[in-house]
Amino acid sequence: EFARHRMKRASDHNSRSRALTELQDLLNLPEAPLRIECYDMAHLQGTDYVGSMVVLEDGLPIKREYRKFKIKDVPGNDDYAAMKEVLTRRLSAYIAERDMPVEQRGDRPGKFAYPPQLILVDGGKGQLSHAAAALDALGLRGRIALIGIAKRLEELYFPEDPIPLHLDKRSLTLRLIQHLRNEAHRFSLGHHRGQRSKAALRSELDGIPGVGPA
Repeated sequence: EFARHRMKRASDHNSRSRALTELQDLLNLPEAPLRIECYDMAHLQGTDYVGSMVVLEDGLPIKREYRKFKIKDVPGNDDYAAMKEVLTRRLSAYIAERDMPVEQRGDRPGKFAYPPQLILVDGGKGQLSHAAAALDALGLRGRIALIGIAKRLEELYFPEDPIPLHLDKRSLTLRLIQHLRNEAHRFSLGHHRGQRSKAALRSELDGIPGVGPA
């Protein structure tokens, strides 16, 4: 727990650098993943479905880059389809901004302008396969690394590999991934509670023309 706490500290640059280097070696990446995005879903018995995206840059959370997604196209309780929808929307926005002419783009980058070197999804094989399908459909497979983390045993899953990887519990890589996953879970639940509270405070009276807050 102390080691995970240290990972959050801006001053502990050495631990973060070693963790990113370990992750680079583990995933066989050409460079350390300086931008990592993690995705998580939250719902209440299939209602008020929301997704979250949290961002680490150089091993530190960049809260201004966090994004919330209200699920639009997934009926009922389907975490897999919700994950695919969120990734498709996020990466489609990146492609649209990437391919936009310079004169239209302007000097200020859009909110999805920067692609991640690594995407982490909160879940096992099911979530990971749907995330991989989103990357495949957009032609980004192989350009962006992708892994999943299953909560129960803290296993890492890789696309098209049925056997998960168990990292040493003392591994800096595992601590970094756990920190990112927990942050995504916290952000997703916070957004979901807000959505649920709004729904709970709504009544039939609100729909009557002429009836206002007073």
